Amino acid sequence: MLHPEIETMSREGIRELQGIRLQETVRRVYDNVPFYQKAFREIGLEPGDIKSVDDLSKLPFTVKQDLRDNYPFDLFAVPKSELVRVHASSGTTGKPIVVGYTQNDINNWADLMARCFAMAGATKDDTVQIAYGYGLFTGGLGCHYGAERLGATVVPISGGNTKRQLMLMQDFGTTVLACTPSYALYLAEEAVHMGIDLPASQLRIGVFGAEPWSDNMRKELENKMGIDAYNIYGLSEVIGPGVSMECQCKNGMHINEDYFIAEVVDPETLEPLPYGQKGELVFTSLLKEAFPVIRYRTRDISVLIEEKCDCGRTFVRMERVAGRTDDMLIIRGVNVFPSQIESVLLAIGETEPHYQLVVDRKGAMDDLEIWVEVSDKMFSDEIRRLEELERKLRNEIQSVLGISAKIKLVEPRTIPRSEGKAKRIVDKREL
Repeated sequence: MLHPEIETMSREGIRELQGIRLQETVRRVYDNVPFYQKAFREIGLEPGDIKSVDDLSKLPFTVKQDLRDNYPFDLFAVPKSELVRVHASSGTTGKPIVVGYTQNDINNWADLMARCFAMAGATKDDTVQIAYGYGLFTGGLGCHYGAERLGATVVPISGGNTKRQLMLMQDFGTTVLACTPSYALYLAEEAVHMGIDLPASQLRIGVFGAEPWSDNMRKELENKMGIDAYNIYGLSEVIGPGVSMECQCKNGMHINEDYFIAEVVDPETLEPLPYGQKGELVFTSLLKEAFPVIRYRTRDISVLIEEKCDCGRTFVRMERVAGRTDDMLIIRGVNVFPSQIESVLLAIGETEPHYQLVVDRKGAMDDLEIWVEVSDKMFSDEIRRLEELERKLRNEIQSVLGISAKIKLVEPRTIPRSEGKAKRIVDKREL
């Protein structure tokens, strides 16, 4: 553990620390952010009304549209002269979401990310290759500063240039890889084509995040790369990567509760849910100076686990994100997450781990087609074997999702690869 005095603090101690920092954050946003001052006054709330974590539910929610409406700097709690960095989301439409950091924010973020790398077993003796994108995306620089704070050797290669990634991985003796899981899978695939034996290399740890992925995907990556694969979670609106991280027990991600308060709420009623129930994650930042957020609705679906982990850490854990309320597909009245389908495909094990969901509407009826890659050998095999696999996949999807879906088996390397987040859904209903 990098910070054992914090990471093993009693639950009572954690809540007391959170309460103190929550009061400071509420006062900061009320005094410095007109948006929050207006939101508090509209519900008759004064900063003094918040005395502990138990008062959290009195506070209003913040949603992504609030961030867009206050573009670029109107939600900042410090003058621009105190900012040392800004990041922004890529954004699919309109203006990006802009977040900012003071020097203290950057220092805290570096400490936080160093802790996360340590949770995965990384040390100052490691060489960390960061294949997350650098620039306005928070992933690359967030991991970079954390690995440096840990004292590790950093290879800041950013995303893309896959052949060069693999060459440097071998030549530099990379031991830790940080990137999206879909890009890690692409690296593993390209390594085979280049005749590189990744399991025989010095690579031993993968820190993967920025998109949902399943335990079956973990097994796939661990087998193909010869590593231990760990899930990291974060989002720019809260800080970037490092909100939570798996330890070596791989039994949920420890939320760094000295920096954030986590809740799970019912996405329909917005009522807080108890530990163990699935709902939408909501975060309140506790130490951010430039861009604090109050009860930010992430749209990510997860479960909070209170029980102490076998590693000795006492932080509440969250299950891996099952999907998002805003990328969730509703097919004929049934909620469908890509991660459910991924888990089925990888469990069967007769396909390649590359897939795409194509949704269309035939008349009044939604139609789901799942494109799945098969190996060269399987694709060149007799038609009967392909038909059997297609039937097997169709039946298993029906069993898991409760709806029928068409299965389309496609040739290897048919589905576009990504050096960032994989594009899993093609929704033609919106065209």
